[in-house]
Amino acid sequence: MLVSGRRRWLTALLQAQRWPFQPSRDMRLVQFRAPHLTGPHLGLESGNGGGVINLSAFDPTLPKTMIEFLGQGEAALSVAKRALAAQLPVLPRSEVTFLAPVTRPDKVVCVGLNYVDHCKEQNVPVPKEPIIFSKFASSIVGPYDEVVLPPESQEVDWEVELAVVIGKTGKHIKATDAPAHVAGFTVAHDVSARDWQMRRNGKQWLLGKTFDTFCPLGPALVTKDSVADPHNLKICCRVNGEVVQSSNTNQMVFKTEELIAWVSQFVTLFPGDVILTGTPPGVGVFRKPPVFLKKGDEVQCEIEGLGVIVNKVV
Repeated sequence: MLVSGRRRWLTALLQAQRWPFQPSRDMRLVQFRAPHLTGPHLGLESGNGGGVINLSAFDPTLPKTMIEFLGQGEAALSVAKRALAAQLPVLPRSEVTFLAPVTRPDKVVCVGLNYVDHCKEQNVPVPKEPIIFSKFASSIVGPYDEVVLPPESQEVDWEVELAVVIGKTGKHIKATDAPAHVAGFTVAHDVSARDWQMRRNGKQWLLGKTFDTFCPLGPALVTKDSVADPHNLKICCRVNGEVVQSSNTNQMVFKTEELIAWVSQFVTLFPGDVILTGTPPGVGVFRKPPVFLKKGDEVQCEIEGLGVIVNKVV
């Protein structure tokens, strides 16, 4: 298991080199485990595809989980910024296990039909208001963890998505105020069981979207000040090395600020909440004939500047 995991991160590192490494000054927060450390820890990825700086080694009083860290707001972020500037020892990537940058959030909010080119692919009109659904937090796994095919589904599909992570509690947030409520961004894989999404469960999407392991996230939470424009990023998905989705986040129908304003009309958003912002065209279900994931496949989801996640299908 450990060997296959290392192989996946090495593959991810090689793929990430298609786009330039992020400068080390960029804030890339991670959750990780290491053999010499007890339990999960918070760290800083030293560049896209780099090793990990253990934040606890810099300040043992910092929280050990991302949600607690985000809950402390600017105070915790300022400590992380000092750690980034301190040139601390870096744990080699091969010696750590990356967890999802956020685990057990209060909610995982998802958006359907939010790419213009994805709407064209299905020959459906562009939505006039966001289409919202959700995943359970139990579906979240790490950036290099396995995706498990459930025996209840024969039509499991891929979807690469930009995920927004909330950093500040809010309700009825104005779009103009939304950036202040964002902690940062990460890569998501919205794994989807199309039979359960489209035909079963009264055609309600929830069950088809929320099987265990159906929400890989990572590798890092890249803070908003490290992303020049989240709405102008290359986004792609590869299955067994073949590009199946390739687009740009500029194809989004509703930008992240609009989504936060819309969702916060209905629910309070808390630090650590994750919003998956939709997928571009190229999913398997709309191919002719349809193509679905099978045991042994490897899915790579990549977003420019944020990184790549690699998940083996078992």
